[in-house]
Amino acid sequence: MDYSQFLAMKQEITLLVVFLLVFLYDTFMPKSTQKGLPAVATILMLAATAAGFCSQCFGSSCTTTAFAGMYETSAVIAAIKGILNIGVVIVLLQSISWANGEQMNMRRGEFYELLLVTLFGMYLMISARHFLLFIIGLESASLPLAAMVALDKNRYESHEAAVKYMLTAVFSSAIFMMGLSFVYGLTGSLYFEKIYFALTGQMSIMLVMALAFVIAGIGFKLSLVPFHLWTADVYQGAPTSVTSYLSVISKGAAAFAFLVILCQVFGSLYSQVWEWMLYALIIITITVGNLFAIRQRNMKRFLAFSSISQAGYIMLGVIAYNAMGMAAMMYYILVYIFSNLAAFGVIGAIERATGKVSMDDYNGLYRTNPRLSVAMMLAMFSLAGIPPFAGFFSKFFIFTGAINQGSVAIYVLVLIALINTIVSLYYYLLVVKAMFISDEDCQIPNFRSTCSERIGLWLTVAGILALGIVSFFYSSLLELSEVSAINMYFIG
Repeated sequence: MDYSQFLAMKQEITLLVVFLLVFLYDTFMPKSTQKGLPAVATILMLAATAAGFCSQCFGSSCTTTAFAGMYETSAVIAAIKGILNIGVVIVLLQSISWANGEQMNMRRGEFYELLLVTLFGMYLMISARHFLLFIIGLESASLPLAAMVALDKNRYESHEAAVKYMLTAVFSSAIFMMGLSFVYGLTGSLYFEKIYFALTGQMSIMLVMALAFVIAGIGFKLSLVPFHLWTADVYQGAPTSVTSYLSVISKGAAAFAFLVILCQVFGSLYSQVWEWMLYALIIITITVGNLFAIRQRNMKRFLAFSSISQAGYIMLGVIAYNAMGMAAMMYYILVYIFSNLAAFGVIGAIERATGKVSMDDYNGLYRTNPRLSVAMMLAMFSLAGIPPFAGFFSKFFIFTGAINQGSVAIYVLVLIALINTIVSLYYYLLVVKAMFISDEDCQIPNFRSTCSERIGLWLTVAGILALGIVSFFYSSLLELSEVSAINMYFIG
């Protein structure tokens, strides 16, 4: 075996180095210095993110494969991992106060170690070009998340959420691998490229079932309806820092992996099978997410159904099946990271200080905590797609990428998504109304958030504002997408 192949895995190796340093710090440093672990982990992850953006492949059209084609990296894949790293850095910043709390004294290191293991699994999912490696990444990303959800051992809701997540993850993995067994039986290979060419011109009931099983398995990670039933309970029961990680990083990695699998494995079946499957999933996901979000009073459950709806919009980048759709998906997920983490940053700060997570407790929040109210307002405006904030442009680009596909059905799909965007305005503005317009006395007293929480919120607010102004960033992503090896299977 040529061990020099591991050098192609620069970002994975960098992440493993971060993991080892965090593990060694947690294991061997004296107890008096353990409260420095969150800051050390955040700094190391920030350095790894910077190193990833400066890697040799980033900014060029080179594509590198390793392990007989099972692993692949390129400029666009490096960019995708960099986008996930940006979200992880913000999550780590916002979690410092929670990790240094009394309840986490004995489990502080576990949170960071489990988080880095899941991120490593997501890296493998994105770079995998063989289903064996993909399954290894999928399970590495899924199983530690169940332990993270159960970190708050003193709360029954946390235990319940972990059990629900674990059971759903097990069944979804079983369904996914059942689909893979059908694919292997039809093609005799687990390599993405070989399956693609073997399936060209094929059509059978078994193939349709295989594709349905594969979509169902990954749909669990994305919280697509009807595979979403775990989402609200897990988001509510998990610690807020874990919930924010689940809502953006896990979802973003699954979306990128979904795009790669559908295009590189089942691309030849686009118009015959999975295009119509995704049409139905997108419409149901956006609509159900919006309708159930209106009914929620718990802020974490509210954002859970909001994230279900957002997953439907993200899938428009897949249905576009072109370079513009891929670039729009990358941009959308980046904007979603800043917008959703801004909302969770405010929720986490308020929950840490007061323990309140109900939307009714936010009535009149502007009178006691104006800065937090403004940050939450910007997050809601961006998630709703109100101009001139970043969320408006992310929705505009993803709609444009989908319409560029050109079929009549896609116009109908985008029209339904636009109507749902108007519906989403209602429930996002409910939060703004509660904070700024409600006449009720605020249940949340004035308090000062910690330094790390403020830095995290400043970064997310800056991202919401800057990405709505700096349009050339999307152009750069589009250029990367056009030269990506993923696009060798795109139509046109």
